Amino acid sequence: MKLVLFNCLLLLFFAACDSLSEAEKIVNRSIDAHGGVLFEKAQISFDFRNRYYEIHKSSERFEYVREFSDSTGLVRDVLNNEGFVRTVNGEEVTLEDKWIRAYTNSVNSVAYFAFLPYGLNDFAVYKSYLGETEISGIPYHLIKVTFSEEGGGEDFDDEFLYWINQESYLVDYLAYSYETDGGGVRFRRAVHQHIEGGLVLQDYENYQPKDKNTPLEDMEALYKAGELELLSEIELKNIKVEIIN
Repeated sequence: MKLVLFNCLLLLFFAACDSLSEAEKIVNRSIDAHGGVLFEKAQISFDFRNRYYEIHKSSERFEYVREFSDSTGLVRDVLNNEGFVRTVNGEEVTLEDKWIRAYTNSVNSVAYFAFLPYGLNDFAVYKSYLGETEISGIPYHLIKVTFSEEGGGEDFDDEFLYWINQESYLVDYLAYSYETDGGGVRFRRAVHQHIEGGLVLQDYENYQPKDKNTPLEDMEALYKAGELELLSEIELKNIKVEIIN
């Protein structure tokens, strides 16, 4: 009886695996390559563009913290499941809705990119496999990501492309289109890996095309042709990873 039950469970397991799409299987392997389940147990801190961040995200809960000093004093932003709160010198500040949305998007964007590709399994994410491609002689899986309006946040209409290395399964390149602040498209190339606490976090070169209305699917060809402009560098500094048991 136990053998029959075990075989049934085994069949259910393989059936569940087979039900995953090709895009889901590739993204799962990429998440594993970058640290896998450790993302859910990790609190990550780093400096980015002269601001301090702390990030923790699991399947049930998240909390993102940003701290910096300006003319008003020490600013601390906290974004979590309950919402967004800003304090200045320890005192909570009342903000208009437009500023809450702006600061929320700003903090969330840094956390999203820092935790890649972990967030690609969020419930609001749609993934599709666009096939194989090659950059600089290296073969890649090309994955497209879109978002549902429910749970997709303010920027649910953004679209992303991910070039996942067929050997290492690291995200070597990504591109995205966005509608905020007038809209545009960006292309990023991973230039450095930080291996901390079993996680692989990455720095990127950030490129833009001459025409902000360039189709997202054209970005690979423009990069290969050297027709993208280096806009900025995305560097995480003073990274610390604490595994929370």
